[in-house]
Amino acid sequence: MSSYYSIDHLPGRTIQVEGQDYLFFSGTAYLGMAQNPAFQALLAEGMARYGTMFGSSRNGNLQLSIYEEAEAQLAAFAKAEAALTLSSGMLAGQAVVSWLKAQGLGFLYGPKAHPAIWQDPNTSLPTLSFADWTAQLPELVAAAATPHVVIALNSLDALCSMRYSFDWVSQLPDGPDITLLVDDSHGLGVIGPEGSGIGPLIPRRPNVRLIVTASLAKAMGMPGGVIFADPETLQSIRHTAFFGACSPIPPAYLYAFGRAQTLYRTAFDRLQANIARFESRIGPSDRFQHIPAYPVFYTEQDQLYSYLLANRILIYSFAYPTPADKPNTRIVISALHQPEDIEQLADCLDGKTG
Repeated sequence: MSSYYSIDHLPGRTIQVEGQDYLFFSGTAYLGMAQNPAFQALLAEGMARYGTMFGSSRNGNLQLSIYEEAEAQLAAFAKAEAALTLSSGMLAGQAVVSWLKAQGLGFLYGPKAHPAIWQDPNTSLPTLSFADWTAQLPELVAAAATPHVVIALNSLDALCSMRYSFDWVSQLPDGPDITLLVDDSHGLGVIGPEGSGIGPLIPRRPNVRLIVTASLAKAMGMPGGVIFADPETLQSIRHTAFFGACSPIPPAYLYAFGRAQTLYRTAFDRLQANIARFESRIGPSDRFQHIPAYPVFYTEQDQLYSYLLANRILIYSFAYPTPADKPNTRIVISALHQPEDIEQLADCLDGKTG
């Protein structure tokens, strides 16, 4: 297991550890928005107008119009019908789950489903491969004890950089009502057309209601979460005590988001160029498991962490999701990286053949 390092600054393309500069290929800030000077300037504008926080319920008798404005922009960004923001991705998932549970619906969980969409801390997940699990879904749905079933899963496996096909949605039974609940925290801003996320990639069915939740604190660079769904579903969730009692996302970030669409497009294009450069340098390799055009490169060679660290390159490698788990080792590319950073990383990897 890797050691832990403490720093006093926000990681960017580089970090300083004990007075030494290291290239930083870790984290989940895929688009680098937290370090983007233009985005920071927009955030400063937003804070001058809205302060650091809106200390009220979204359902109070005084409401800020920026929330509805930004949610419409988020929905357009994700090519979704509508959006509803909350103060974290975990809270977004739990708001949906609590609403669905209150209706007495049955849940079917996918492998490695994120805790944000668990019913309780001891939710049991299938150990099958994703392909084997989806092959069983039509039968599982048909045999469900409730007439309306929830299928809850991640949009992809970000830990091991594995793509999830959603072709199986077309094979689900026509009879029962189905809610497809997808956590897209590691996809929003990175996958789909122009970074719009998983929503546009999922087949539509008349009896399948799609709800997508996501953290905004990863590619999108904001401390909050979002739910994408049809307006009626979101209105119903908004009227729950769970949502009404939540503190909202700081409005200054939504102000910045609404004025940063060009910044997001530029960051997405730069990220894709950086990924393509690294893909070209490493070529076909059994060292990494990788979704094409995705910024995560997973490896089972945990010793790669120590080797790169000795060459002043820090990558992701620690036990996850609990300290008792095996280390997860991966290289994460971001939009912040310069071409020479990618070349230095690839040159270093070329020097290690084992």
